[in-house]
Amino acid sequence: MLMKTRYFTLAGLLFMLISVGAFAQAPLTLPEVSQKAEVKQWIGLTEIDIVYHSPYVNARKIWGDLVPYGKVWRAGANENTTISFTDDVQIEGSPLPAGTYGLHMIPGEDEWTIIFSKDHTSWGSFFYKQTDDALRVKVKPGTHDFQEWLDYTFTDRSATSAKVTLSWEKMKVSFTVAVDVNAVTLRHIREQLKNTPGFTWHGWEEAAHYCIVNKTDYDEALKWINTSIQIEENYTNVAAKAQLLALMGKANDAAEEKKKIMALLETATENQVNLFGYELMNENDMPTALEVFKMNLKKHQDSWNAYDSMGEAYGKAGDNKQSLSNYKIALSKAPDDQKERIKKIIISLEKV
Repeated sequence: MLMKTRYFTLAGLLFMLISVGAFAQAPLTLPEVSQKAEVKQWIGLTEIDIVYHSPYVNARKIWGDLVPYGKVWRAGANENTTISFTDDVQIEGSPLPAGTYGLHMIPGEDEWTIIFSKDHTSWGSFFYKQTDDALRVKVKPGTHDFQEWLDYTFTDRSATSAKVTLSWEKMKVSFTVAVDVNAVTLRHIREQLKNTPGFTWHGWEEAAHYCIVNKTDYDEALKWINTSIQIEENYTNVAAKAQLLALMGKANDAAEEKKKIMALLETATENQVNLFGYELMNENDMPTALEVFKMNLKKHQDSWNAYDSMGEAYGKAGDNKQSLSNYKIALSKAPDDQKERIKKIIISLEKV
């Protein structure tokens, strides 16, 4: 009986020691000296995400000392700085596939090497291997107002590109990320049309409209707009088809679609009719444009905008008398924020 009691006492003590050891090894979550940070930017539909730890200067000499020249640096603090792209991109003109990369840099006084490593899970640059490189590019560093904390920002943004800029102490270094926005968008459109947008005429029309506005992939756009019309023919998709055919150089086919539009305009909204009139004006088809604006005016006699558009159309057609007459009626009906603009037009017409 005594031996059994000792056995359980020893077993209990051993369990307590193991448990205490296990608990002693469990780390607490505490603030990090180099704070974790994350920045995101979209270029078109492509998301760029940078996760890093931000060290601060703390009265230290940074470049050539804390961060040596000529050696691979983790481009931040603690574990890997990572950069992710949801689509294929170009870095300084060189292609880089979609994915997540460890971001490393080799600083130099006059030139930096930016490294995108396929290994993005290691701690800092301590386990970096050049054989894991997906891409290396070289860039020139620049000066910057003093900055205590290291930051990544997106600068010099455009519709198709942005610069990723690292700033710290009095130095900054940037590399350009460019995206083939049209190619990415068309790929996303194709995927979306396999889902709920593909069941409506509007989804297919919207897809074709993107191609019209961005002047790309007309052949596929024509297939999309035809599908839209098959689901439900209306002013919007027939007008888009006419515009698309004109862009494709198929003037006769575009003219046939415009004939259909004139019938469909009877059920179109004021803004839709007005928009079609301006499209005709932009194509210098003034007789048809005037006919469309007159149709709109007949249906919306209390609309200042209908008279305003009619005045502009007559002006472009060279009939200043009719232009002036319609602008005066537009002025009498216009909201306050439009009156000054219309007054100036009337004054200029009265001087002719």
